[in-house]
Amino acid sequence: MPAVTVLPTLAEQAERLIALEVHTLAGLPEQALRSAVEQWGSDRTDALLAIDPALAPPSALTPRLRRGEKPGFVVEDMTDVDQFAPTGIELGGEALYLVENLERGDEYENWSAEEALPAITGRDRTPLLLSEGIHWVLQQADILERGHCFMTIGSRLTKPTGKLDSRTPALWISNGTGGDGKDRKDAPKLGWCWWGNRHTWLGFASATRRTAV
Repeated sequence: MPAVTVLPTLAEQAERLIALEVHTLAGLPEQALRSAVEQWGSDRTDALLAIDPALAPPSALTPRLRRGEKPGFVVEDMTDVDQFAPTGIELGGEALYLVENLERGDEYENWSAEEALPAITGRDRTPLLLSEGIHWVLQQADILERGHCFMTIGSRLTKPTGKLDSRTPALWISNGTGGDGKDRKDAPKLGWCWWGNRHTWLGFASATRRTAV
C-alpha cells in the first residue's frame, strides 16, 4: 500500500494560509481558520485544510505557490482554469473542510486518467480537486518532484454541449521551455493533459474522504 502522507499540523496549515493571505482572498477572517482547526484537532497531520474553490479559485491560488524563489503559474492556454469544477464530487457548501489521507498516486504513473479513475474509486478513494492539489503544494512544496507530479481529475470542465472537455488539470514543474519561458524553469506549473494520454511522470492524487465541521 502507498505510504500515508504526513502533512504539517492543521494549526500550521491554518497559519500558512493566513501568512499567504488566502483567507483574505476567500473573504474569511483569520479566526475562522483557527477556530475550525481547533475543532478538528490542531495537531492532526493526516488531513489537508482546504477552502471551497468558489471562494479561492485556482487562478488566484496558483501564483502563491513557490518552489525555491519561483512563483507558480497557470499555462497560457488555460485561461478557463476556474471553470474546471468538481465533477462527480459533492462539496458540502462549507467554506472550510478537510481532505483526509492524501496519496500522490505514483502507482498510477503512465496510466491515463480514463484508466486511473475507476482504479481510484474502486479502492473507495476520491480523486483530488484541482484546488485541493494546489492547497497541498501550498503546504508541502516538495510534494512536486521531478519525475513524480500529479493530476487532479476530480475537476473537469463541462462544455456548453454538456460533454466533458478532454483536458484534465495537473500540477508539475516547469522545464522553462516553450511558452513557459526560461525564467520559469523549476517553477510550479498548473497545466493540463488529455484525458486519454499517459505520462510516466504524472500520478493521480486522491484522498479517502472530505469532512467539515
